[in-house]
Amino acid sequence: FSPSVLGTREHWDAAYERELQTFQDIGDTGEIWFGEESMVRIIRWLEKHKVPLDSSVLDIGTGNGVLLVELAKSGYMNITGIDYSPSAIQLSEKVREKEGMSNIKLKVEDFLAPSAELSGFDICIDKGTFDAISLDPSDAVGKRKLYVGSLCRVLKPEGFFLITSCNWTKEELLNEFREGFEILEELPTPKFCFGGRIGNSVTALVFQRK
Repeated sequence: FSPSVLGTREHWDAAYERELQTFQDIGDTGEIWFGEESMVRIIRWLEKHKVPLDSSVLDIGTGNGVLLVELAKSGYMNITGIDYSPSAIQLSEKVREKEGMSNIKLKVEDFLAPSAELSGFDICIDKGTFDAISLDPSDAVGKRKLYVGSLCRVLKPEGFFLITSCNWTKEELLNEFREGFEILEELPTPKFCFGGRIGNSVTALVFQRK
């Protein structure tokens, strides 16, 4: 991928500072990455596979925390959101407060250098964070390897990893996460047709840690 400002912390700090100000001004929670159907897709999978409501869930790069709110509304009780942008966590806290979801845990954390207490999760969810890391102008390849290493540390053996991506195909993601993970399922995503060929603009996969 070509390096992009979308891979820099400065970009996301500025973006979430704007969204935080907008929320304080008019109560708008901001953009939902990949749309609401992406959250429904994740929650449906958890429900279909009868993932217990007390399972520990980590949202990697939580942004405005809206996915956490939807998980809480679905009955999940042990949920944590992290983001390396303090403004994103401030926004998530405001959204949590507005929705009255006091059981949602939020922390400023860089997933590429997670603290020791960030461990033992049953489920990890990523909607766009791995995509952003892949666009980092400084050593994106090294940072992708760090990401996989962090995921192995924070996710329990046999835990589930649900990733939604607009930059990577299924085959590419299988290659990126080949060490330590096996594919369980590809989730249905919207399809498009161009020049007689059908493809997906978004890839959603479920991995299990070996």
